[in-house]
Amino acid sequence: MVRANGAVSLRELARVVQTSEVTVRRDVRALEAEGLLDRRHGGAVLPGGFTRESGFPQKSHLATAEKTAIADLAAGFVDEGEAIVVGAGTTTQELARRLARVPGLTVVTNSLLVAQALAHANRVEVVMTGGTLRGSNYALVGSGAEQSLQGLRVSRAFLSGSGLTAERGLSTSNMLSASVDRALVQAAGEVVVLADHGKLGSDTMFQTVPTDVITRLVTDEPPGHDDRAATELQALADQGVQIAVASGSGAGQGPGQPGAEGAVGERRASRRDVPLPGQRRNLPPSGASSPLRSAASLADGPNGRVADLAPRRR
Repeated sequence: MVRANGAVSLRELARVVQTSEVTVRRDVRALEAEGLLDRRHGGAVLPGGFTRESGFPQKSHLATAEKTAIADLAAGFVDEGEAIVVGAGTTTQELARRLARVPGLTVVTNSLLVAQALAHANRVEVVMTGGTLRGSNYALVGSGAEQSLQGLRVSRAFLSGSGLTAERGLSTSNMLSASVDRALVQAAGEVVVLADHGKLGSDTMFQTVPTDVITRLVTDEPPGHDDRAATELQALADQGVQIAVASGSGAGQGPGQPGAEGAVGERRASRRDVPLPGQRRNLPPSGASSPLRSAASLADGPNGRVADLAPRRR
């Protein structure tokens, strides 16, 4: 599986071989000792494969139910007439399919998959970055993509990645993708990270968004036995990240709708706003729109149960 995909998670390995993650972890350690693969937090890669990652065909079949729930909930945070950026990824692709119904929306993206999902949306304007096509995830990367984002200003960015920790924030396994994601972040007043619970606690090579820059995390509800994900969620909340958790039991609900406020496990908390980091002050408020037509011209001139965790009192 590692040879075919470049990387694989312990969770997926355990599912395929029908055993526990503890057993898989022991076997992966033995394979590493033989030089057949390298262990990474939460998974394994080819030897020296820190920059390798699963391609789109493999990613598109992983955690599909979770990605759908996350996309349903995240779409509720987008307002009519807003200008946003949407990064590359299978979860952001799911989000884009739902954004096609938001009138007056302008979406700036480096993802061909996101653009394709919005191609036939009559009331949504799509702005593509420049750059070099990276075939494994159908994204535009490189200096062309980064330069086209210079001077851009939008209300918020929606990004995904390979791993998310409270200590380091969002990360990815590819240097070029990380660099473009950082440029997308610089263009936005708020940063919304979309990550299923399997990515919580995982750390990969290239940091894209530090924790103190993340405004909100939209994720799915971790299983009751997943202590690592639950601990990571609370740690993120302690650092000021607003947590929105989607669950199947809350289908059809979104922010502002009856039943939207909920809890993670037994922890109940009301939604709250946290100040944006200092380097991102004086940016447009949430929901503000910007007349966008092309990245070049700019450079010149939720369904589910929502729970925003409050930090623990010390």
